[in-house]
Amino acid sequence: MRNSRFNGAWRNQPFVTYTLLVITIGMFVLETTMGGSTSTKVLVTLGARFNPYIVLFDQWWRLVTPIFLHIGIVHLLVNMMSLWWLGRITETVFGHWRFLTIYLISGIVGNIGGMIFDGANTVGAGASTSLFGLLGAFLMLGDNFRHNPAINAAVRQFVIIVVINLVFDLTQPTIDIAGHIAGLIGGFLIAGAVGSPRVGTIAPAKRVLMGVLLVVVPVAMFLIDGSRIL
Repeated sequence: MRNSRFNGAWRNQPFVTYTLLVITIGMFVLETTMGGSTSTKVLVTLGARFNPYIVLFDQWWRLVTPIFLHIGIVHLLVNMMSLWWLGRITETVFGHWRFLTIYLISGIVGNIGGMIFDGANTVGAGASTSLFGLLGAFLMLGDNFRHNPAINAAVRQFVIIVVINLVFDLTQPTIDIAGHIAGLIGGFLIAGAVGSPRVGTIAPAKRVLMGVLLVVVPVAMFLIDGSRIL
């Protein structure tokens, strides 16, 4: 009986969020020991997004690794505080593996957006693409479960956060706004595709459609402005 209670309590803990925090902070420590988190050489060596390496040398894993790298201590602290708050809520609502899927896929879609719309030689890093994906996941809940009072209350708060962040992005020329918007869209779509059984049921046809759009959106982004990749 004790083991059953322990296992149940453990399953309800947001351990994926805690693991992501540990990995990301660990990578920042590694950045620091290798020469500093603001060093372009260190960032590129550890896997920052860099178009020439992605396209010319097929290093497509660079669409994932930037999620765990940060440029400067302020960048790290802001994103880790956001992950601590958003991650625990999202993991509780969606469950462990769905949360991880949303986090990673949003980050990848966001990095594709950054790769396409940022300058060809831009070095990109940060968990913001994934964090915007978590916001997108809650917007998806608001769209599909709009008659749920608790969901509506939470979504209103998330909408305010999204608007504030996007307005802030517009005032900061160094911010990867394309990556943030792409991550937001990616989070909305992947959250719909994997569903949220803890909240309610999404029609299978709608889940399939959102999964298809998740593939179509990056292709559309490339067709719109793919010439800037190199």
